Amino acid sequence: MGKQIVIIGGGIVGLSTAYYLQKEGHQVTVIDKSDYTSGASFVNAGYITPSHIIPLASPGMITQGLKMMFNSASPFYMKPRLDIDFLKWSWYFHKSSTKAKVAKAIPVIKDINILSRTLYEDMKASGDLGDFHLERKGLLMLYQTQASYEHEMEVAQKAGFLGLEVSELNKAQLDELEPIIRIDALGAIHYKCDCHMTPSEMMPKMIAYLKKVGVVLKANEEVLDLTVNKGVITTVATTKATYTPDEVVLAAGSWSGNLSKKLEIKLPIQAGKGYRINVSRPTGISMPAILMEAKMAVTPMKGFTRFAGTMEFSGINDYIRKERVAAIANGAKRFYPDLDITVDEMAAAKTGMRPVSPDGLPYIGRSARYANLTFATGHAMMGWSLGPATGKLVAEVIDNKKTTMEITPFHPDRKF
Repeated sequence: MGKQIVIIGGGIVGLSTAYYLQKEGHQVTVIDKSDYTSGASFVNAGYITPSHIIPLASPGMITQGLKMMFNSASPFYMKPRLDIDFLKWSWYFHKSSTKAKVAKAIPVIKDINILSRTLYEDMKASGDLGDFHLERKGLLMLYQTQASYEHEMEVAQKAGFLGLEVSELNKAQLDELEPIIRIDALGAIHYKCDCHMTPSEMMPKMIAYLKKVGVVLKANEEVLDLTVNKGVITTVATTKATYTPDEVVLAAGSWSGNLSKKLEIKLPIQAGKGYRINVSRPTGISMPAILMEAKMAVTPMKGFTRFAGTMEFSGINDYIRKERVAAIANGAKRFYPDLDITVDEMAAAKTGMRPVSPDGLPYIGRSARYANLTFATGHAMMGWSLGPATGKLVAEVIDNKKTTMEITPFHPDRKF
């Protein structure tokens, strides 16, 4: 007989978890503080990225962050603030940024991304959600300097060693692949293993499917408290109701840390704000690309081109810094000289909060502290990419099945 399961968080991770749990016969309720039309799952770059094998916590990142700390337009911005949780997280991030820890994380990140790519393809083939945009054109890493080329070639060699499809493109080959728009770059590294999607198209289809199969989606409802008795969560109290679930899944993204505190669990997590600009007119861009020196992403989506990027650590807020939006527009102009993003397009920019763990790996699995609590958060910039894989792994954990891949590296109680 199926369990009564409450999922806290209705982003791609929470909804993917509901997708797999309902297929196993469980009664699922998803609770979200928004109306399911906003947040990181709607404003991300839409990448499925086996190529992104290097975690955010890597050698040199803290030094880079400190250098950029007082430039609010920088791609990696850490707002100076005296906050104990942020200071602890920063220390854990520093401890995780070693060559040895990065080397250990690389194959794990690759494996979960490959799993998620397969699951997205399976989801599309199943017809459950109807047709949705999913293309496997790969991802271009565009570079303008020799230093960026050499840096990315090191990553490409690691990716190739792990069996990922990657090739090198010179300027002529790049122009042949992207003939309509002029690109100011020396060349590109082409990760053929990557896919891209249109999140704002896929999310409503996922929501419609879940409702059709009996998943209950609660909108504009915030979790206020969780009651515990003898190591078991017995009730989940919200602004509108009280639930008595058999299992609880915490997939609340950047808010997961605050909710964990209610359970006396110190989950190291920080909100990394990202920005996006949509351009709905034709741009001539047909290939997803990372603009390396500008540190931003470009994605041709269904009906528009998305320019996204930046990692801003300034706490949980929806404040839009105009200088960061302008930096994205300027970065696009730097690589696509004939493209001008308009003032109106910049004014319509949106943000989303990405939950970042200190070591760049998500939190997936049961807490040792509570018998019926499973974590599904901390995915940073790979939240969209890892949604289905996380959902499937969580469903396997709750059903006490052997997981599709080893999840020990993602344990929510791991030490830093």
